Amino acid sequence: MERNAAPLTRHLRVHREQGHTVLEFRGEIDIAAAAEILPHLDDETALPGARVVIDLSRVEFFDCSGLRLLYRARSRVLARDGRLHLVCAHPMTLRVLRVTGLHRLLPPLPTLDAALRQSGTPTS
Repeated sequence: MERNAAPLTRHLRVHREQGHTVLEFRGEIDIAAAAEILPHLDDETALPGARVVIDLSRVEFFDCSGLRLLYRARSRVLARDGRLHLVCAHPMTLRVLRVTGLHRLLPPLPTLDAALRQSGTPTS
């Protein structure tokens, strides 16, 4: 277990847990943060059969740049027969996901443990 792995950037920490790659977004996810995160997200979603969890638990602000990152990750993982799960419990971020309809494509789970238990369930 590597829950204490060092952050790759100010807005992203990546660690491995129970056979999953966990991308933990942090702070304010806006256009500048998305530019920082994108190359790492692409690296982690490039492998065939990747099992990825995007954890938004430590996100304080989330705009359309963050939505684009989620949609991109989902597309890349599904194209390579992988699995992607989303962790999100923040009311404002959940509202953004609902308003845009992304919650139907990438249903949010309340905790990292819940996402890790979903390992066999395909992403929609």
